[in-house]
Amino acid sequence: MHPVTMRDVAKKALVSVRTVSRVVNGQGEITQATRDRVTATIEALGYRPSKVARALVTQHSDTIGLVVSDIANPFFSEVARATQQAARAAGYDVFFFNSDSSWEEELRALHSLADHGVDGIIIAPSPGLTAERIRPFADRFHPIVTLVYPIAHSHISSVLAEIRKGARTAVEYLIGQGHNRIGMLAGPAANPLLHWRVQGYREALMGHGLEFRTDWLSGGPATFERGRASTCDLLAQHPQITALFAYNDLLALGAIRACKELGRRVPDDCAIIGFDDIPAADWVSPALTTVRVDKRGLGAQAMARILEMLHAPDQTFPPIFVPAELLRRESA
Repeated sequence: MHPVTMRDVAKKALVSVRTVSRVVNGQGEITQATRDRVTATIEALGYRPSKVARALVTQHSDTIGLVVSDIANPFFSEVARATQQAARAAGYDVFFFNSDSSWEEELRALHSLADHGVDGIIIAPSPGLTAERIRPFADRFHPIVTLVYPIAHSHISSVLAEIRKGARTAVEYLIGQGHNRIGMLAGPAANPLLHWRVQGYREALMGHGLEFRTDWLSGGPATFERGRASTCDLLAQHPQITALFAYNDLLALGAIRACKELGRRVPDDCAIIGFDDIPAADWVSPALTTVRVDKRGLGAQAMARILEMLHAPDQTFPPIFVPAELLRRESA
């Protein structure tokens, strides 16, 4: 049984293939009676228009590309799901790429998506995908929306979380709880998101007359195991620390595990605050106090911005900022 073609629809509806094409693509002046007959025939035969063929006519594929740096990170998986749901509601399909935090893979994904004729691209880039590296591609392709941090280019807009403000709020909360010796489990040094978190951490400390000590910062990959190891090292070297602010929830969850291994009670002996509010943050014991980023909002706003840019291709769009709020649970 061969797939139903446009020619099959034309033969059954007693019209030309050109007329069927016009109905499918919403083009041309066709009487309502003819349009109704063709539409009824399409439904009766189960004809599914080829998106490739339709794109050649309309110059739109009704698809977008989504590139994230690490789909294993629950933060990005939630953002990806929200993006797909928003795209589906707008009548778009999503082509998905995971770059494993490689800027080379991200550039390859961008070119592949462009070759497949997507209408726009949403990307949560790794730190290595600098403005200089993406600029030659962005000069030729648009629209592009970056998630989490901005890249300066006229064809690129951004949807960002209020990271610096969220970090400052978290540390100020710890200070309000009586902590004045607060360490930080930092993420990868090359990541601009770390810079904003450290800025918020530093502003909160100095705003309350507390010393900002670089030796109370422990960097490295933003993983559970790194959080466990860094906490063990940091508390061994600086046992006077009574609270930790973590770059993300995975590091914070590792810190909770380390405190249990060290015999430090959370939050009595060491309060811990994470960042992102991944699902596991509410599953552990004690439940993790964290800075919640509206991940669904990030995905939905990114898709909305893509649609805006498609409708006004010559316009420059400023960044959209999604709030970050402190969720108080048991760990602090």
